[in-house]
Amino acid sequence: MAKKRILIVDDEIKFTAILKMNLEYTGRYIVEEENRGAFVIDAARRFHPHLILLDIVMPDVNGGEVATQLRSDPNLKDIPIIFITALISEAEERTIGGSPYLSKPVKFRTLVSLIDKTISVN
Repeated sequence: MAKKRILIVDDEIKFTAILKMNLEYTGRYIVEEENRGAFVIDAARRFHPHLILLDIVMPDVNGGEVATQLRSDPNLKDIPIIFITALISEAEERTIGGSPYLSKPVKFRTLVSLIDKTISVN
C-alpha cells in the first residue's frame, strides 16, 4: 500500500512538528509542514498532497482564504481539506462546505480515522 501524502498547515510550529512525527510513525503517511498561509499554494503544487490539514486562524492568511485559493486552482481544487481549529469545541465538530472540522486539541485516533475515511472516499 502506497503511503499517502499529507500537508499540515498551521502557524504553531510545535503542533505541526508533533503531528508530522506521529502521522509518519504510523508508517502510512508522508507528511510535510507549512507554517505560513501565504505559502500553502506553492507547497501544495510542489508536494501534491492527497489531503491537507488546515488551521483556520493564522496571522498572515487565514485558512478560509487558503481554502478558497485552493478551490480556485484547477490543479488543487480536488484535494480534500480537514480543518483543524481552536474556534470550535469538540461538541460542535461538523462539516461545513463539505470539509470536516476538528477541534484542538486534536485526538490523534479521531484524526487518523477521519484522514483514512476522507482519503479513501477521494
